[in-house]
Amino acid sequence: MDSSDIQKFLATTHPYDGLDSDARNAVMQTLVRCDVPAGIEVYQFGQKLDGVWLIQSGTVEVTDRSGALVSILGSRNHFGERGLLRDGNAATTAKAATDVVLYLFPAEPFLKAVQDFPTFNRYFSRGGTRGLSQDGLMTLQVSEMLGHEPVTCSPDTSIREAARIMRDERISSLGIVDRGLLVGLVTVRDMNGKVVADGLDPNKPISEVMTKNPISLAPSALGSDVMHKMIDHKIGHLPVVENGHFKGMITQTDLTRFMATSQAQMIADLGRATSVQEMSAVTARLPEFLMQLVGNHLAHDVVTRKVTDVADIVTQRLIKMAEHKLGSAPVAFCWAACGSQGRGEQTGVSDQDNCLIIHDSATDDDMRYFEQLAHFVCDGLNHCGYVYCPGDMMATADRWRQRVSVWQGYFAKWINTPDDTAQMLASVMFDLRPIAGDERLFTSMRDGVAEMAAKNSIFVAHMIGNALKHTPPLSLFRGFATIKSGEHRNSLDMKHNGVVPIVDLGRVYALRGQIDAVNTRARIDAAIEAGTISDTGGADLLAAYDTIATVRLEHQAAQVRSGSKPDNYLVPSSLPAFERSHLRDAFVIVRTMQSALSSSSAAR
Repeated sequence: MDSSDIQKFLATTHPYDGLDSDARNAVMQTLVRCDVPAGIEVYQFGQKLDGVWLIQSGTVEVTDRSGALVSILGSRNHFGERGLLRDGNAATTAKAATDVVLYLFPAEPFLKAVQDFPTFNRYFSRGGTRGLSQDGLMTLQVSEMLGHEPVTCSPDTSIREAARIMRDERISSLGIVDRGLLVGLVTVRDMNGKVVADGLDPNKPISEVMTKNPISLAPSALGSDVMHKMIDHKIGHLPVVENGHFKGMITQTDLTRFMATSQAQMIADLGRATSVQEMSAVTARLPEFLMQLVGNHLAHDVVTRKVTDVADIVTQRLIKMAEHKLGSAPVAFCWAACGSQGRGEQTGVSDQDNCLIIHDSATDDDMRYFEQLAHFVCDGLNHCGYVYCPGDMMATADRWRQRVSVWQGYFAKWINTPDDTAQMLASVMFDLRPIAGDERLFTSMRDGVAEMAAKNSIFVAHMIGNALKHTPPLSLFRGFATIKSGEHRNSLDMKHNGVVPIVDLGRVYALRGQIDAVNTRARIDAAIEAGTISDTGGADLLAAYDTIATVRLEHQAAQVRSGSKPDNYLVPSSLPAFERSHLRDAFVIVRTMQSALSSSSAAR
């Protein structure tokens, strides 16, 4: 990879995409390329670190001091920063899982970049909720692990009836509750060992076989507490109790399920999958994965990035499967994602938006190959839960499966004749991010587009007008303007009236400042540094974005926890008054920033 290729790679990697080209070039000059064969350790736990590592290609396994797998990292991921920023020594062990191409960001220039560039500081010095959880289940609160409402019966319920309840509810344990308080626990093992084996009369009360005053934990306990209790007391069921009241049950099966939905495990399982069906079984865990990430109180952009990483891997695996079935691609191509996947902002509710960029040398026969590849991948994504785009913004559509020169013509036409349709399409396509294939096709397509667009004042004005179509849900007196009728009556659309107005603002800031970043938070960060928006306005908008996006994710996680399918529709009255007030203030900030953008456009 020559210097221009490295520059383009960094331009699509966060947080480098938040730097201007001069700063990014200066950072690039400090990077040291390292090719590491599969099976070779990059560093060991406790070793003094030479710097922070960035993966260009391949995968790296990260394990803790006891050898337990922490994560499997792929392209555009960093590792080593936690130890370097703490005491300079490795907090984990990193080993190449495949042949990898790495870039070492040496310690001294890395620390200087963290100090000099706010974008780097925010990304790498993430404290509190912005930190990446390395412990997963161990730091998750028990309350976040509970699913459906607890199933109970009274002490005088017959053994026969208790067994029927357990069978019908498909559960392996039952809480015995008297006057609202947990007094006992019965399990399938109790039924087998004390009833069936001993021939006990099934009409006797369940109190005769229950474990009285069972060992329990409070909802505030952590996953590590669950593990320790189960191991120390050799039990497989642990009631969760608050002030004597039964809140739910944690079982060994729950622990296994939670560990299976860690990102590292999901990535490993996707890597081993040999069919679309096997991959869909892995992606079926995504709702619980989202719930865990939110339960670990990670920042919303960390959650959505981790969720998007899974979608990227699924896409890459499907492309490899397609090539195995159809044969190697006849010419170079690049598969790119747009929409929320392109921005790295997928949540628990995501359809697919993608396109194919194909080398100009492709013949008509070659194009038929790519049509088959597109259908294989898009059908596979749909099977894995990334449903077909309702607007047909997919590589299966002839329009979005074209040679580089055609794509260049698209952008030129959209910019030079900016009608409403062109604005809609440009808005989607400005969020493109390469996922697989030859990234040089993507960059050659986009070269010069940002500059051409920024210089066309009519196009910019249309983009601003398009960005102001989605407005925060505020009433005349700054209360909430909820949906008035239909299935989602009295609720807020946290997507189209919540995060989308901020996504639109970020896109316009990127256009005005010719910023390469596609992630919304990275765009706002870069716009602050470039002076496209004021420090105060930018800080307020980021705070508003964090509030709105976090409320949206917490709403989805709560739906998953209750056994419902996640959506974007939030009833404001479901929030505590304090949170409602903060959400309203966040919407006011977004409306204020929209007004400022509209005024600045009119003044030009």
